[in-house]
Amino acid sequence: MKNKSIKKNLILSTLYQILTLIIPFITAPYISRVIGAEGVGIYSYTLSIGTYFTLFAALGTVSYGTREIARNRDDKQKRSKSFWEIETLTIITSFICILLWFIFIGFSKDYKIYYLILTLNLLNTMMDISWFYAGLEEFKYTILQNSIFKILGCVSLFIFIKKPTDLALYIFIMCISTLLGTVSMWIYLPKFIGKVNIKDMKIKHHFKETFVYFIPTIATSIYNVLDKTLIGVITQDAYENGYYEQASKIVNMTKALTFTSLNTVLGARISYLFKENKIEEIKSRINKSINYIFFMGFGIMFGLIGVSKFFVPLFFGDGYEKVILLTQLMSPLVIIIGLSNCLGTQYYNPAGLRSKSAKFIIIGSISNLILNILFIPKLSSYGAVISTIVAESLISILYLIYCNGFLTIKSVVKSSYKKIISGCIMLLIVYLIGLLNINVVLKLGIQVVSGIIIYILVLLILRDEFTLNTSKYLVKKLVRRT
Repeated sequence: MKNKSIKKNLILSTLYQILTLIIPFITAPYISRVIGAEGVGIYSYTLSIGTYFTLFAALGTVSYGTREIARNRDDKQKRSKSFWEIETLTIITSFICILLWFIFIGFSKDYKIYYLILTLNLLNTMMDISWFYAGLEEFKYTILQNSIFKILGCVSLFIFIKKPTDLALYIFIMCISTLLGTVSMWIYLPKFIGKVNIKDMKIKHHFKETFVYFIPTIATSIYNVLDKTLIGVITQDAYENGYYEQASKIVNMTKALTFTSLNTVLGARISYLFKENKIEEIKSRINKSINYIFFMGFGIMFGLIGVSKFFVPLFFGDGYEKVILLTQLMSPLVIIIGLSNCLGTQYYNPAGLRSKSAKFIIIGSISNLILNILFIPKLSSYGAVISTIVAESLISILYLIYCNGFLTIKSVVKSSYKKIISGCIMLLIVYLIGLLNINVVLKLGIQVVSGIIIYILVLLILRDEFTLNTSKYLVKKLVRRT
């Protein structure tokens, strides 16, 4: 197949990530006020339970499937065979998990109606073939379909969700909009695959491979999902989960801008480059990616610390004061996870070193579990944040040390120190603006605009390489158009 344009895919993926950022940005203030902190907490807790089942249903097919399709994308017969083998495996594991899920619901004392609705997420896992399009670098098909149904889901929330008792309907809309987007991807599938002889299909081999990918996936969930589960189990307080969920939502929205779209696009391309043994090009792409991630990440991190005091009450409404400090504490995760996500997606996974990275993730996960058990009883949701930061930092450090020179500590320091200086100066100015006795909305607007301008301006003064190169590129583009 013809190589796809990275710039085009990156633009498409970034636009989609912006959409995924805008939708919660629009809906979160409404839902936080209508459903309330308790309702948000119940949704967060029940979803965390359901996530374990979806993880087992998917095994490691998303990461593994993308890599396999990317490696066989030039051979239609091979990629068709790989697709049906991997998808058949997913269907089998999903059916098993759905059966276990209903057994779990039967023994549950609380939240049965919510658990039943969340069954739709297991069906979504079964039907999800986004990994196939990602491997082909045909992102327009997944982005178009998901965008349509995300927008429809967003509109539905405002039409149908009116009071706290609409929590079940809220969960249904969230699940069904995702499922419909996933199912619609199958419409374009015949364009890319051919017929496969069932007798030639070999699923056993893929099970072994996906299990290698599954180990780090389930380990990752320890600090992505178990936090919420343990907050619910240990504190028995839905409000605590609600606060943690809202803070996580803000940080997760910023992750989309910082690294999600970039790594989604480059992960498949680098799998192909590893096959072609283009090592220097891979190193160059990883270093450029880190520079971008740090540019966005440090700006967002210091920005969140500076504006949370005014942003959180304005965004979520009354009763979410605890989210302010939670958001500030969580903000470094944008950088920490950005680093590990970049190396995982652009080095360990494409290089076939998933089992190696799994060891690091398991170490971090065990650390996180222990720290959660120690800290949550005393510090509640604050304890979960501290545990996550320590665990994620440990994983990123291990990823960096053992990445065989594809990214070095020296290059990380070189890419980051000027951005840290700029971020600190920006934070100081944003803090001083916060002392002004003016309208809160106006104050927040001035903080955001001034922060962005100061951050970029200081980077230009410090002659940060990434910022200078990006500025020159944008100026050239502007001149050509005029």
